[in-house]
Amino acid sequence: MVAEVFGGIISGSLALLADAGHMLTDFASLVLAWLAFRLARRPADWKRTYGFDRFSVLAAFVNGLSLFVIAAWICFEAYERLQKPVQVLGGLMLWVAVGGLAVNIVAFWVLTRGENDNLNVRAAALHVAGDLLGSVAALVASLVIIFTGWMPIDPILSAAVALIILRSAWHVVRQSGHILLEAAPDGFDRRKVAKTIEAEVPGVTRVHHVHAWSITQERPMATLEAEVSAEADIVQVKQAIKKVLQDTFGMEHTTVEISQRPAATALQID
Repeated sequence: MVAEVFGGIISGSLALLADAGHMLTDFASLVLAWLAFRLARRPADWKRTYGFDRFSVLAAFVNGLSLFVIAAWICFEAYERLQKPVQVLGGLMLWVAVGGLAVNIVAFWVLTRGENDNLNVRAAALHVAGDLLGSVAALVASLVIIFTGWMPIDPILSAAVALIILRSAWHVVRQSGHILLEAAPDGFDRRKVAKTIEAEVPGVTRVHHVHAWSITQERPMATLEAEVSAEADIVQVKQAIKKVLQDTFGMEHTTVEISQRPAATALQID
């Protein structure tokens, strides 16, 4: 990162400066991701009954927003460079870009070995992927400058990488924001859930008050209320509903409330 800062300043390359700035924010983002991962492993307490898992989603959300800021800055600087071209030292830029690329490849490999479904890990890996693309852009730009002398390639490739980062950042922000707003997990439609339970579980006459949310992407939860006939066995019905929710909709943690109307009593008149 330090080498890219000095290399970018000396060579005049926006691609190197952008990559260095991105790596600086990456360092902070990776520290935040690591702290979130450690904190999420702490057990629940009497104040935080769901534990600390949601902190990792919050970290992913913050990391995603920081990528928006980085991409906006790179695009602005690229526009300025296109208006007022700057002389770039292609040879120095090439060697610094090669070193940055090697570091980013190792970091990306480490982050993508484990929990790919974890939003926090994905956000951290996305930061490093942005760095990796930045290093590739700097490498390609340096080669073009060395062999052709065409300076605009530096800001053009920098802006292209920023747009790629922006697209990926939007997915992380959207998914983490979806969880933070306690929206229903992907693929969970409460209308379909109610109809499925009413059709497949004997004794259920009506399903309502269906709610679903996620603590993290890996921990979806649901609650619902079911009305059953007077003859139905409440315990068996509850077990059957939970099985449908797990097998059909992937809900392992569910709370089911049963309401049962008493059987009608016949009135005999002498």
